[in-house]
Amino acid sequence: MKVYISATLRSFFDRNGEIQIEKNTIKEILDTLTSEYPEAKKGLYDENGEIRDFIRIFVNNEDRTDKKYHRDLLDERSDVLFLPVIAGGAPEESIISDDRRKAIKLDEQEIDRFNKHLLLREIGVKGQKRIKAARVVVVGAGALGSPVIQYLAAAGVGTIKVVDFDSVEIGNLQSQVIHGTRDVKRPKAASARDTIRNINRNIEVIAENIRIDADNVGSVIDGFDLVIDCTDNYKARYLLSDACTLLGIPLIFGAIYQYEGQVSVLGYKGGPCLRCLYPAPPPAGLVPTCAEGGAISPLPGIIGSIQANEALKLIIGIGEHLTGKLLTIDSLGLRTNILNIKRNEKCPVCGNDPSITSFIDFDYEEFCGLKEDENEIPVEGLTPDELASRIESGEPITIIDVREPHERAIRKFPNAVAIPIGQLARRQKELNPEIDTVFICKEGKRSILAINTLREAGYKGAIYNLKGGFDAMKDIIFSNEGGGL
Repeated sequence: MKVYISATLRSFFDRNGEIQIEKNTIKEILDTLTSEYPEAKKGLYDENGEIRDFIRIFVNNEDRTDKKYHRDLLDERSDVLFLPVIAGGAPEESIISDDRRKAIKLDEQEIDRFNKHLLLREIGVKGQKRIKAARVVVVGAGALGSPVIQYLAAAGVGTIKVVDFDSVEIGNLQSQVIHGTRDVKRPKAASARDTIRNINRNIEVIAENIRIDADNVGSVIDGFDLVIDCTDNYKARYLLSDACTLLGIPLIFGAIYQYEGQVSVLGYKGGPCLRCLYPAPPPAGLVPTCAEGGAISPLPGIIGSIQANEALKLIIGIGEHLTGKLLTIDSLGLRTNILNIKRNEKCPVCGNDPSITSFIDFDYEEFCGLKEDENEIPVEGLTPDELASRIESGEPITIIDVREPHERAIRKFPNAVAIPIGQLARRQKELNPEIDTVFICKEGKRSILAINTLREAGYKGAIYNLKGGFDAMKDIIFSNEGGGL
């Protein structure tokens, strides 16, 4: 049978996305995979030998992650999918009440502007009034937020709140099509606000240049009809899911990585939340983020457009939607799946006996592995300037690059030795413990995981992390002509 490996896990499987295995059970498949690809064991299993919480195993679109299914005989034509977090049914009614809809008027200009909607029997005047009455929060004005925000504005959503703490960079323009060259160095929220106003000046736009956290998320989303998750980090994703679930606001989840994307509607009418789908995020640095692994530029347009489409269906009250389902898209292989997901009765947020009743008191830093363990030896770091100074002085130093091959192909770090994280334990003899070793990755996160991995393997030499990673140092390296770098 065919076993499909999602892109974020392929580094543990020699970059293979599809593997043919002649086995009859999930257990046999797992045993074979970890035997043929020893590095996969670290990616698939936690320290207790259990499948990691951020990974789901689907057989013919049905979730079979639970060990009780692992010895069941599978049909030889079955498709098995290993899917990590990156990031149906029909509604009975719109999320916009009839009273709010009836209070809305459409003027002649709006009738002309939205005539294509008005011609659709499922939308018509009543549906367009609901769209105008809707209040939607879009968290993230980057790659996913770009199509979501623009299509909501074009559709005539009455109030759009855009939340993003970041500023536009030149490298954003490949995929973040809501921004232009003139917006570089401007806050993304402000740039998105101007684009919305250019599309439709009748829309009420609220731009908030803030980072979502447990202290402010309630005030950011409370009183709105719908929240759309266009973020790019696990902390924000779980925080938004928890907050929306506890406040009773539907959440449209979207995530991308390289050529793959996921979309779901979470926490709507008793449907599952993000923790039901993925009980926990991956340990920090174990799998690369979209920022580290990249994404083909049309992919966020595809996924974001589907998110906007799901939003409009919920607002209008039409069609089938992705509650209880996860849509996955592989744009490289032109493969799509709609996977069935269920609410976990033991979920700490939306289960029958929830243990998390307030997002304010929950420690998301610790949950996402962003807080240092008090019992763990702190990872010492070097700033880009400090590393540059040591290199220029000719001081003996070993630089280990743990970036992916395609990242190194863009720009190599001079005189660095490339060793994947999964190979560090068995290749530690290549390092000289008498010489300081500096680990680098793209943003300085995976390199911390590499250092801890090497320590666990018993390495005793001095090891350092390059703070901010290659991105923080590339201007020093490539602007210092003739300077020894």
